[in-house]
Amino acid sequence: MAMLEVTKLGISFGGLRAVDELSMKIEKGGLVGLIGPNGAGKTTAFNMLTGVYRPTDGGIRLDGQNLVGKKPHEICKMGVARTFQNIRLFPKLTVLDNVKVGLHNQVGYSLIESMLHLGSYRKKEQEMDRRALEILKVFDLDREAGNLAANLPYGKQRKLEIARALATDPKLLLLDEPAAGMNPNETGELMDTIRLVREKYGVTILLIEHDMKLVQGICEYLYVLNFGKLLAEGTPKEVLNDPAVIKAYLGD
Repeated sequence: MAMLEVTKLGISFGGLRAVDELSMKIEKGGLVGLIGPNGAGKTTAFNMLTGVYRPTDGGIRLDGQNLVGKKPHEICKMGVARTFQNIRLFPKLTVLDNVKVGLHNQVGYSLIESMLHLGSYRKKEQEMDRRALEILKVFDLDREAGNLAANLPYGKQRKLEIARALATDPKLLLLDEPAAGMNPNETGELMDTIRLVREKYGVTILLIEHDMKLVQGICEYLYVLNFGKLLAEGTPKEVLNDPAVIKAYLGD
C-alpha cells in the first residue's frame, strides 16, 4: 500500500480550475519532487493535502486513510506535516521552544498540571526538552537551542522550520521550497540534512522545489505540474530531459 495516494484531485475557485485531475502515488520512505513553473498549482496541491483547501473532486489517502474533509489539525495528527515557502516560525520563542511546539502533538499535559507545575508537568517538560534537543542535533542546531528563532541566519531558520515539522512525528513530510533563498553551500547542507532525516526517521518526503541541483541530487521520482495539470512524471533524468518539460519549465 502506498503511503500517499492522490487520485484525480481537482479544485476550482469560481471559474478558475487551479488543479485538474492530479494523480500521484508515493511509496513509504519515498523522496519525491513536485515541480513546475510559478502558478502551476503546486502549493494549491499542498494546501489540499493538508486540509487548508477542500478539493472540489478527487481523493487523497494517507496510508489507506481518507484525508478529504479532514481539518488541518486532524490531518497533522494523522501524520502529515509541512513547511512553507515563506518561513513561519515563532520568532520571539527560542529555537528549542519552536521545536517543542511540534512535540505537543505527542507529549501533553492538562491545564491543572501546567498551572500548578506539578511533578508530572516538570517530567513531561524535561522529556520534551530531551526530544527537541535530539531533533535539533540532527539539524546541527542544538548549540542554538537557547537563541531566539528571529536571531538565526536565514539558512538556519529554514532548517529549524523543518525540525519543527519533524517534531510532530509525521508519516509524510511536505517541504515547500525548502532551499528558497539559500546560497549554494546552505543548499548542499540542506540536501545532506534531508537525506539524514529520511534515513533516521523513515519519513516519506514530498517536496516542491525550483532548485534543480537539489531536485536532481535527492529526488527519486518527479511529478511536473503545468497550468494545474500533470505534464510529466518519471525519474529526474527522464523528466528533466523531456522536451515538454524543458519548454514549459526550464525554457527552450
